[in-house]
Amino acid sequence: MEIKSLAFAAVQFKLAADDASFTGYASAFNQVDSYGDTILKGAYVDTLKANGLPKMFFNHDSYSVPIGKWTKAEEDDYGLLLTGEFTPGNVMGEQVKAALKHGTIDSLSIGYGLKKGDFDETTGGRLIRKVAMLKETSIVVFPADKFARINLDSVKSSFTDEIAEIATIRDFEYFLRDAGSFSKGAAQALTARVKTLFGARDAADQGKAKEMDEILARLQKLAQ
Repeated sequence: MEIKSLAFAAVQFKLAADDASFTGYASAFNQVDSYGDTILKGAYVDTLKANGLPKMFFNHDSYSVPIGKWTKAEEDDYGLLLTGEFTPGNVMGEQVKAALKHGTIDSLSIGYGLKKGDFDETTGGRLIRKVAMLKETSIVVFPADKFARINLDSVKSSFTDEIAEIATIRDFEYFLRDAGSFSKGAAQALTARVKTLFGARDAADQGKAKEMDEILARLQKLAQ
């Protein structure tokens, strides 16, 4: 699972007159982000049609009750525009709404997954044509990618699929970069995959052997 963030202020955060709903861009097209990735228009069409709207959390806390729900998602020339509403009586939702109104929080962040063939490698990152799964979109405090974190407390569905698709050292680097923390189960699954990948490295990879062994050792420690 990867995470990308975008400040509402990049366009404009709008709270409806009745205070019940709001809109904001969760993703911007044709812009190079801090990881060198660019998402193209049309990337979200298939996942929204097949999987429906994402869940809404605060700071990617997907093990808490959602703070509200996304009621509409549509692409325009700028990016992916979402409309949402907070759940009445949800304490965290009320706090987040107050923070949005006060301007102390102004960002959205998407939790999504890619599959092979969804993107092309570029010199500085990836050109993403299709997002396979838009699982959740959170309102977050920090919009910068490096501050985003995700819990991998269970190795199920998309996490298992993503680990299985790691086929190169660069794939592994992308996965490790975007997943901020690992549970024991996630570390065990990733360790097994990395062992297979590193075991198949050719002579050209031998110069990185020490570095890779150190990475593998850290993963094994996490899996204990």
